[in-house]
Amino acid sequence: MKKLILSALLAFASLNTPLLAQTFEIEGHRGSRGLMPENTIEAFKKAIDLGVNTLELDVCITKDNKVVVSHEPYMLAQYMSKPDGTPVSKQEEKSLNLYQMTYKEIKQYDSGIRGNAGFPEQQKVSTYKPLLSEMIKACEAYIKKNGLPPVKYNVEIKSGEKEYGIYQPATVEEFSDLVHKDLKKLLPADRIILQSFDFAVLKHWKKQIDAGKYMPVQLSALTGELGPEATFDALGFLPVYYSPYFKLVTPERVKACHDKNVKLMPWTVNEISDMKKMKELGTDGLITDYPNRVKSIQ
Repeated sequence: MKKLILSALLAFASLNTPLLAQTFEIEGHRGSRGLMPENTIEAFKKAIDLGVNTLELDVCITKDNKVVVSHEPYMLAQYMSKPDGTPVSKQEEKSLNLYQMTYKEIKQYDSGIRGNAGFPEQQKVSTYKPLLSEMIKACEAYIKKNGLPPVKYNVEIKSGEKEYGIYQPATVEEFSDLVHKDLKKLLPADRIILQSFDFAVLKHWKKQIDAGKYMPVQLSALTGELGPEATFDALGFLPVYYSPYFKLVTPERVKACHDKNVKLMPWTVNEISDMKKMKELGTDGLITDYPNRVKSIQ
């Protein structure tokens, strides 16, 4: 009888276990960009269905100071459609500046009906750029309704010094305050990762966390070129995550991170052979557009 009970418990647990053990974290890049329109509620729900540990997303700010989920601070011609159904052109994309548009205006643009030529497996769905608050509420409701394990949210503040005051608020402080305000209302700190390529953003969050003004979220340093030591020196502190372009990962860099109790989370790993390599090198997980492919490296 005990064996039957144990077998039943193990079977139930397997239904609710993420794709890999918790020690190897899987982050769905922009939800599941390879399968559904990026940074949309549909993409995040798909990633949840596929068992990711973490939803990776990007945020920008609108003219009316709302936090919107979007990788670019403008309407990208590659897949965005105007309210009249015509494609956004390359010539006009950067003039459609989210920071100069109200959210009501932004929501009228379609971000999925055309698909994305760079991701042929992506399903064509009529959808839009959601607010951060809307996206979190929708995902939390979906998880609860389906009895699924909770996920973390890895929120990237899309910020660059050349864009201050043009495509985003004039200061990282203002940008960060708006993001923190939304997150604090909806999630506990232990389910939030805050990442950015703009180290001024991360330095500000660290300062505010230490002062008790921000929740103690986990900070992640994104880089496309710096090694761990150069990243830590530039930051002036040790982040929870060092998150480099996956081709920068070496055994030495994995060791350099782990020696300092920093997790290494590479982006964006889409080929199964590269996923296997990252796991073999000892990374703490990976960020991918294709969460469905992760089962191949179990």
